[in-house]
Amino acid sequence: MIALAETRNVTMRFGSFAAVDSVDLSVGVGEVVGLLGANGAGKTTVIRLLLGLVRPSQGEVSLFGAPPSMATRRRIGYVPQTLGLYDDLTVQENWTFTASAFDSTRIALPPSISDARDRLVGTLPLGLQRRVAFAVAFSHQPELLVLDEPTSGVGPLSRARLWQDIRDSAEHGTGVLVTTHNMEEAEQCDRLAVMAGGHVVAEGTVAEVIGDRHVVEARCDSWQDAFSVLDAEGLIVQVQGDVLRVPASPQHVEEVLTRHHLRADVATVPANLEEAFVSIVSAGALR
Repeated sequence: MIALAETRNVTMRFGSFAAVDSVDLSVGVGEVVGLLGANGAGKTTVIRLLLGLVRPSQGEVSLFGAPPSMATRRRIGYVPQTLGLYDDLTVQENWTFTASAFDSTRIALPPSISDARDRLVGTLPLGLQRRVAFAVAFSHQPELLVLDEPTSGVGPLSRARLWQDIRDSAEHGTGVLVTTHNMEEAEQCDRLAVMAGGHVVAEGTVAEVIGDRHVVEARCDSWQDAFSVLDAEGLIVQVQGDVLRVPASPQHVEEVLTRHHLRADVATVPANLEEAFVSIVSAGALR
């Protein structure tokens, strides 16, 4: 697979602190790669390294087979967490500015944002602002999209529309690197890289990241009481309807519930992505 963007054994230190430590990552043609991790895991630093905004303390970074440069960055569409738009310019003015900066021949606004052409970006709802930011980032038909939390703070409909745009772009050959905290969004990625403490601690498809991890499902008459005692025991408990899911051994769950005179039907089931993520990040934090 051709790597549009790649880091090889990259470390980024700020003084004695390693924000990114020995990270290998790549994004190929038509591939959507999700970068997952808690705040402070190193995701945004990886993006800044790929864009050439900071230089690594060690290791190599490449865009389209060359070190990051003005020429390679022209082939990228980038949406930062702050969106990268000018609030005091209209949608049309933001679009025209970007087209001029990238010497783009795409003059007409896309239909998805044309109704807002004369409105100041700062007055738009956040969902529409993010749609404008995505359209502007794609206005010069980039070969690689880099999206840092592109759906943060938007509603389900706007999120679905943005992800449809992402998938449509990938189907036309654009590589996509996207950071997200949303597990439903992560499941739409072709590959995932999970970061914790500056390291990539797991990578692969959703199925590969989950692996053979399992959790315990507990069904009981009083799930509220069961939740309280399991939570007090320090276990991580998720509630799905009236079913509790716990990343622990069935023997431990049964012992805790029995000790509090609670009866439950306990079974071991495959973990979902969110449960695998919590397990991976918790283990990564102990490295």
